[in-house]
Amino acid sequence: MTGAGRGIGRATALALAKRGARVLGVSRTQAELDSLAAEAPVKILAEDVGTEDGCRHVVDEARSRLGPIEILVNNAGIGSAHETVVWEEDPEVWRETLRVNLDGPFHLTRLAASDMVARRWGRIVMVSSTAGQIGAPRMPAYCASKHGLIGLMRATAQDVGPHDVTCNAVLPGWVRTEMAERSARFEAERRGITEDEVWAERASEYPPGRVISPEEIAEVIAFLASEGASGISGEAVTVALGGPW
Repeated sequence: MTGAGRGIGRATALALAKRGARVLGVSRTQAELDSLAAEAPVKILAEDVGTEDGCRHVVDEARSRLGPIEILVNNAGIGSAHETVVWEEDPEVWRETLRVNLDGPFHLTRLAASDMVARRWGRIVMVSSTAGQIGAPRMPAYCASKHGLIGLMRATAQDVGPHDVTCNAVLPGWVRTEMAERSARFEAERRGITEDEVWAERASEYPPGRVISPEEIAEVIAFLASEGASGISGEAVTVALGGPW
């Protein structure tokens, strides 16, 4: 479980642990992991999953501490707060976003899937975004990485499917996480409005007039990681309260 220190990742680690899964929560921030471990019986590991070596360390630690890997949730990601229009985009922002949002999930999936194939049971869940299906202004790297993640999921589902392993993606809309708060802050400064106004606009895009909670996303991920989701694979599951974004 990557990106487990906060937001959707933390909520998902707690949801999986509550259902009896043995969880290794991974994040770059030790203090957040310590807080998670104090709340639930999960193992923790501080590591950067944006490198192949970091991903290999995560997989090796998971096998050493918990045994063969049966569930992989690729949730760690970088948001779009520091992006701009494509002709002004900093190539370093592009590289860093793709490194964490797409390269990391590829390496983790490549390294962990063999356990699932060998045991003929496994669940892989990619946390993409509605930005993985809809283009958005001032988000070239984020949109590209989240579109790519859905492609990776669909290809992986075909590879692992003959071995009774599933691979799906969850596409959250706006969720009030720390990452989304940063983007709201930057947007508010750029447009000369308040952060509350940004969030009110985001909430108005959904029929219920609110944004999604991390716990709502976590419940969908936990279901896709369960035995009951055995018939679902290769699917991009949108969780956006009926809204388009």
